[in-house]
Amino acid sequence: MNIFDILGPVMVGPSSSHTAGAARIGYVSRKLLGDTPVFAEILLHGSFADTGIGHGTDKALVAGLLGMQPDNLDIPKSFEIAKEKGMEFKIGKIQLEDVHPNSVQLNLKSKSGRELKIQASSLGGGRICINRIDDIETNFTGEYPTLIVHNLDQPGHVAEVTSMLAHKSVNIATLNLYRNKKGGYAVMIIETDQEIPADSIKWLSKVEGVIKVTYLNVRE
Repeated sequence: MNIFDILGPVMVGPSSSHTAGAARIGYVSRKLLGDTPVFAEILLHGSFADTGIGHGTDKALVAGLLGMQPDNLDIPKSFEIAKEKGMEFKIGKIQLEDVHPNSVQLNLKSKSGRELKIQASSLGGGRICINRIDDIETNFTGEYPTLIVHNLDQPGHVAEVTSMLAHKSVNIATLNLYRNKKGGYAVMIIETDQEIPADSIKWLSKVEGVIKVTYLNVRE
């Protein structure tokens, strides 16, 4: 634990979980989408749904989707800024199962037509967890460079990815594997200590059996 874990994040208030965490969820979701959304459906769960609007959770989520960090003084004006930038959004409520009370589901669409469904939670102190992407369990924080590989559940894919990272001298911090069923749809979530070169991600996206590759680097 460091001093920032004790003091909490530098942020626009009033709440580290309802405001700073929400802004970070929006920001990381934008990174995962790869662009500013042209449309966002924001579905609030639990405490986010009950008290979030009073804490500015809705504005913080929109601000993050626009690329604002939790300390950005324009967060309270995010609705107006979204309108100026042509980002449409609607806000509602949802009942999710077995999740943290400060949770949200985001259904996003980019200019290129890419769609992404993200379920995330704010854990307190500005910390977050991305729980699901496109209905596949993920559970990562976004604090490290993160490689997300959607692939067919076939032998060899994990070896291809880890060998590529070793060749590029990229050290793996954590690696988690998920699948919907044997031989079905699988996802690798790999957090790394170093950034992954763009050419390696491009190569990986063309590997046979790989459906989609998403790379998150909040340090950029």
